[in-house]
Amino acid sequence: MEANTLPKLMLRNAERFGDKDAIRENAYGIWQTWTWKQYAQNVNRLALGLAALGFQRGDRLAVIGDNRPTLYWAMLAAQCLGGISLGVYQDSIQKEIGYVLSHAEVRFIVAENQEQVDKLLEVRAQIPSVHQVIFDDPKGLELVDNPWLIHFPKVQALGDEFGTAHPGHVEAEIAKGQPQDIAIFSYTSGTTGMPKGAMLTQENLVTEASWVVETEGLRADDEFMARLPMAWIGDFTVSVSCCLTAGFCISCPESPETSTRDYRDIGPTINLAPPRLYEAGTTLIQVRMQEADWLKRGLYNYFMDVALRVEILRQERKPVPLHLRWLNALGDVLVRAPLRDLIGARRVRLGYTGGAPLGPDVFNFIRALGINLKQLYGLTESTASCVFQPDGEANGDTVGRPLPGVEVKIADNGEILLRGKMVFRGYYKNEEATRGAIDPEGWLHSGDAGFMDHNGHLKVIDRAKDVSRLRDGTLFAPQFLENKLKFSPYISEAVAIGVDRPYVTAMININLDSLENWAERQGIAYTGYQDLSQRVETYQLIRDEIRRINRSLSQDKELAGAQIRRFLVLNKE
Repeated sequence: MEANTLPKLMLRNAERFGDKDAIRENAYGIWQTWTWKQYAQNVNRLALGLAALGFQRGDRLAVIGDNRPTLYWAMLAAQCLGGISLGVYQDSIQKEIGYVLSHAEVRFIVAENQEQVDKLLEVRAQIPSVHQVIFDDPKGLELVDNPWLIHFPKVQALGDEFGTAHPGHVEAEIAKGQPQDIAIFSYTSGTTGMPKGAMLTQENLVTEASWVVETEGLRADDEFMARLPMAWIGDFTVSVSCCLTAGFCISCPESPETSTRDYRDIGPTINLAPPRLYEAGTTLIQVRMQEADWLKRGLYNYFMDVALRVEILRQERKPVPLHLRWLNALGDVLVRAPLRDLIGARRVRLGYTGGAPLGPDVFNFIRALGINLKQLYGLTESTASCVFQPDGEANGDTVGRPLPGVEVKIADNGEILLRGKMVFRGYYKNEEATRGAIDPEGWLHSGDAGFMDHNGHLKVIDRAKDVSRLRDGTLFAPQFLENKLKFSPYISEAVAIGVDRPYVTAMININLDSLENWAERQGIAYTGYQDLSQRVETYQLIRDEIRRINRSLSQDKELAGAQIRRFLVLNKE
């Protein structure tokens, strides 16, 4: 049987890897681990239990809660029976939950605990399609006789009985599965309207995962910590699609509050995190080093400066002098390896970030620390990330090269277009939005603007609708410029102005905390925000920051003409 669906990949892993660890969970400080054989057995038992409860091909099953093995098994169990699974954000309010479950016409729900069950009970009138709610953790629940609720172990027990009466049922249903079957609904955030349900097929998920595994070299001995929302397509593609394709193990933390501790326990080799987590790690290290004694602080400052110089040379593809390489190796032993251990990244060989811009200072710091951090790009509609930075080509300004099988084209208006087997089927019950997203030639319109640089890397600059031109026709991307300005520690907010003007002007708010520290070091006296913001020395500092940004813009022929020529520092926030 060709492994062209996720359930078929699961059966392949149970046979190929058998007793190798597949998934683990921390409960009360103790890690419980399931092998690939046990993983498949749990999915099989749950699928049989769902069948006993009346689950039919095409039915929808939703999961809601933190990352738990039972919830991942539930998503796969539904797909084994030819159903469609979806995640609901665990911090959603009742109104949001009701809309998604009603719109998707969900029949079965697997909820983690009392908190989520209580939400479902409150919106029960809005979700008449839901036939059964299966709960995992009974703690705090009043186990009254409510036929709408059923405990997870009881469903497995029903599955055992059903399996005895119907031997081979799940395997037969898995064999019926085809690549074109809808596997999951992934709902967009809904920041610009009601959430839309992107329909992703088995082919989307399996093909995308195979590209990533091959290109990035993911291995069966890798480890990944599943701590991002299960409803996010990024988590599903790594924790399920890539995990099943490569055969590596994923770990579920005890709770969001213990995830940092659990992360250090496991020491994953693959890390996927939004910018805020990398920023938090950077802040933790910097705070700890400020509190260290003079010797440790001195070693840190010296060797991190060396590491940053080496990293910049590598990004610029310039040779690294022998003495810097030697010092960098020494610094890794004395300083950087202990710091990586502090944040649990001692074994990370592949680190990824995406979804929002990461400041170049933080990006370079993390890489200088010895973590192979790379930026990526993709959409829910493109089955998550389809553009990756190859090893040795990572930098803070681009998002990398398209994966094999992915086509990228820049439209006349600067919009990024994507095409390939990873493009989603469409939006559920929204043909108009589908036509707006996928054109007749199969190109997915991302809504983002960008261009390919001289190294063949994609550079994302802004939302396409916000990109305009200066008077001479030069490309003007205000959000891109504003983000670059705000990456400066001395600037808190910025507005770039340039539409139909001869040059770009910026209005800037200073970051008071950073400027106060800077003024103290410079011996500058001031009376308050208004006084400090209008000091000549402050204007000179901001001017130097803008000159640094302009130098980076000058290296891109598309953006070189959009350098900031004039600026104003506002005298109040």
